Amino acid sequence: MEIENRRFLCKLPKSGAWPILLGNPPVGSPTIGVGSEREWDVNWKSLPVAAAIDPRSGSQASETQSVNGHPRPTPQNWMCKITGQTIILLARFFSGYTVRWVDCQPDTCQRVYFANHTSHLDAVVLWSALPAEIRTLTRPVAAKDYWGKSRWRRFLAKSFNALLIDRKEIKVHQSPVDLMVREIGDLYSLIVFPEGGRGDDGTMGEFKSGIYYLAKKRPDLELVPVYMENLNRILPRGEYMPVPLLSSITIGHPIWLEAGEPKSDFLNRAREAIRSLKDA
Repeated sequence: MEIENRRFLCKLPKSGAWPILLGNPPVGSPTIGVGSEREWDVNWKSLPVAAAIDPRSGSQASETQSVNGHPRPTPQNWMCKITGQTIILLARFFSGYTVRWVDCQPDTCQRVYFANHTSHLDAVVLWSALPAEIRTLTRPVAAKDYWGKSRWRRFLAKSFNALLIDRKEIKVHQSPVDLMVREIGDLYSLIVFPEGGRGDDGTMGEFKSGIYYLAKKRPDLELVPVYMENLNRILPRGEYMPVPLLSSITIGHPIWLEAGEPKSDFLNRAREAIRSLKDA
């Protein structure tokens, strides 16, 4: 499959119709401007509200529930919105990050941003560093055993739209990959950390197979490597109070799973894609 042909998923065709992956818009939805190079833009407020958090259990309902098969972002209450903006400001203050896009441009098309993992701050900082229009449609994948440990952490996770994954009790018919595929629908992007856990000394560990199976189930997704530097010093393992330091985020050229590519080859290639950004 030619890489260039994948871009139609993110741009409007000249006819002004919805992107092919989304099909036809629901009845009463707003019209979209014409132009092959314009990013599609929808007034989501005109569409019905999707499910959010179950108030009885605090667990996440399916946030990609839709009407006529068209998912939409779940509206947040005012408290989550304020907390989300506070998280962004604090992430910028403590990490002092700079962001570089190398051979890649910000885009609202569906992507999987996969990064090295050295700190509990990684997901929050990377999510905060994305442009606002992309951040709204991007969900960091986070460990349920950490972010779901208390009501306060669950609230914080909801505020930055995290998708909590249970790493300990994996069910046969509901694997983490199946949950991700279901939750993102044809709308959301993801932030994942293929190592599965944090490195102690800042070195990158071997990748778990989850990103391979995610790419296999959704070959249309752009897999965007991200290298994050110095986050392990801002909030080291075992510490609870971050120390303000400078950090950097480098976002590289997308990759895809090639037809017939063995799992080990793909995981090594994905790992090398992140590693190469260190000196980019």
